[in-house]
Amino acid sequence: MRDLERALGYAFKDKGLMETALTHSSYANENKRGHVECNERLEFLGDSILGAAVAERLYGSAPQMAEGDMTRRRAALVCEKSLFDVAERLGLGEHIVLGRGEESSGGRGRHSILADAVEALLAAMYLDGGWAPVKMFVDRYILRGSGGEDTQTGDYKTALQEFVQRKGGQSLIYHLTDETGPEHDKIFAVEVRLNGETIGAGTGRSKKIAEQNSAREAMGRLKRGAGNGRA
Repeated sequence: MRDLERALGYAFKDKGLMETALTHSSYANENKRGHVECNERLEFLGDSILGAAVAERLYGSAPQMAEGDMTRRRAALVCEKSLFDVAERLGLGEHIVLGRGEESSGGRGRHSILADAVEALLAAMYLDGGWAPVKMFVDRYILRGSGGEDTQTGDYKTALQEFVQRKGGQSLIYHLTDETGPEHDKIFAVEVRLNGETIGAGTGRSKKIAEQNSAREAMGRLKRGAGNGRA
């Protein structure tokens, strides 16, 4: 746990909060007699705390940014893909406490579980130390290194549409290719196709997130192709 605290840049006064933030519901469900608390309530609180912290930073750092652009930018920064990337940087997967079933099915690397744990940790930090550690974490892990032309708006689908429309007669469609997991925690897989050819694929906890992630991958491929003179 000390390694994780060093990565977070914050030492918990109440270690129990940190432990709860890292406890998945699958473990709590398998240990009901021990009255183990999972991180779902913290995740709920953390979602709002993260959104508020990012919104405040965007409002203060970009006075010329329009409301719609701030909304899209915030959505890109707090989406599952962004939070999973943060979890990877923290090495969070090795610290998550999972039930045996979730462990055996690869839950330690599941995007949704790791993204939720980031939100739960933020809530735990807030309850333990107030806004200061939350804002420090957001500046260090959410905002820093999140730049890039397309993430300024966070709407990869719009960016991709505008990119392909530079040439006439382009057909861009999104196709749902898979849907896995229980009803309350589904993972959707989507491919984006340009003139019938798959140019990007992505997954997410909703079709909308999966489409955005597939568009993001497609933008990267098309831009690399353009840079090599193939587009």
